[in-house]
Amino acid sequence: MKKLFAIFAVLALVFTMAACSSTKDTGNEKEGNKEKAVEKTENVTLSYANWALGTEEEQNLERLMIKAFEEEHPNIKIEVFEIAGDWNEALSTAASAGEMPDVFSLSQLPIALSNDWLLDLTELTAADADFENVPEVVRQSSVFNDKVVAVPNAQHFLGYFVNKDLFNKANLDYPEMGASIEEFTKAVKDVTNVNEGAAGLTNPFSIPDWYPAAANPDMGWYTYNDGQYALDSKEFIAGVNLAKEITTNGYAYEVLTDDQKANFNGEDPSQVWLNGGIGMQWDGSWAISSLTENASFEFDFIGIPGGRTVITNDLLGVSKSTKHAEEAYQFAKYISFGKDGFMKRMEIADKEGKTVNTLPVNTDPEIVDEYFSQLDVPGLRKAYDNLNEAILEPVKTVPGYVQSRWEAPTGVKAGENENATIAQMIDSFVKGDLKVEDYAAQLNQLANEKSKEAAEALK
Repeated sequence: MKKLFAIFAVLALVFTMAACSSTKDTGNEKEGNKEKAVEKTENVTLSYANWALGTEEEQNLERLMIKAFEEEHPNIKIEVFEIAGDWNEALSTAASAGEMPDVFSLSQLPIALSNDWLLDLTELTAADADFENVPEVVRQSSVFNDKVVAVPNAQHFLGYFVNKDLFNKANLDYPEMGASIEEFTKAVKDVTNVNEGAAGLTNPFSIPDWYPAAANPDMGWYTYNDGQYALDSKEFIAGVNLAKEITTNGYAYEVLTDDQKANFNGEDPSQVWLNGGIGMQWDGSWAISSLTENASFEFDFIGIPGGRTVITNDLLGVSKSTKHAEEAYQFAKYISFGKDGFMKRMEIADKEGKTVNTLPVNTDPEIVDEYFSQLDVPGLRKAYDNLNEAILEPVKTVPGYVQSRWEAPTGVKAGENENATIAQMIDSFVKGDLKVEDYAAQLNQLANEKSKEAAEALK
């Protein structure tokens, strides 16, 4: 028995020492966690550049969002990084001086990539449920070489707004979201009555850009898809020729003669549209607040024929030189795609009598339902519900797009331009001065060359 008690005593001593050791370790761990908590709540100042901030006196919605973030994160202060003049030049100067803002708006993603301004956000977004709720086509716009290099910010849809009253007055059915190209074209022609001060469109110049995607599900904006243009395709040629038909037959206000324009109420296209003299106007969803306040008619958003949604969105970058990557991402998320931030944005807008200046980037049902409970534009909701087939306007994301769509010289005389740019040539096609069929192959080769050159420069 004495031996047995001795064994129990030894075991008790061992367990006691182990418990003490465990308690000691737990205490150290708590101390470590406490230190980490202190580190995470240390005071941090982030600089932020965005062209939508207005002035301190105006206190627009973006400024109020900064204040809301600071209230919810008292250890993080946001300082506005003021930029005057050319946006990219100002950022380049700041980068050279080692004073790059921690978070900033991107005018064009390729420029930021070529200057090596951007922090790799792949790990920060990997486990982020809010980022997963961003539509795939939008998420991919912020990816380069399989790395997340930016976050989607303000989001808008491009397309046509329709003056329902003008069609009703003419006893015509107005087109709705999802109308076919044929129905759209017929509506433009039928509602036009120049002598009575009514035109089908404001202008026809956006048609070559959207037509290919409306006619062919395998094509994107301006035919662009998977790194390639197809400007020699039947779809692009048909789009240019539809724009030409509308121009040469006077179905759009801006192509009318001065004598014909005298029949309309307004001094410029914008006034004529708001005064009710145009059936359909091309614009972005940002125009809704102005239409609500100034239009003399009932309107709806109908997007592009065929029902595919066209998205254009801004991007935010986090500086590669930031000393507070997690906090910078946290702030960028709050003011862009984060659920908490967007719910706060809607709350502030409602309280302050302001208009929410972006569509929700995050497709969380609670966000979407709340947003559209405040905005009664049926076509816009249809466009939002059809994001799985959306296309992206590539001007801010695709390398070389500006050259491939507008600026590259062609070596061809068009009108008074001895060496017309691509944009000038397309305008000549639409006006009937040149035939698109004669130059489509040449344009396609040039556009793809410029695209390839720009993509190679980023490697």
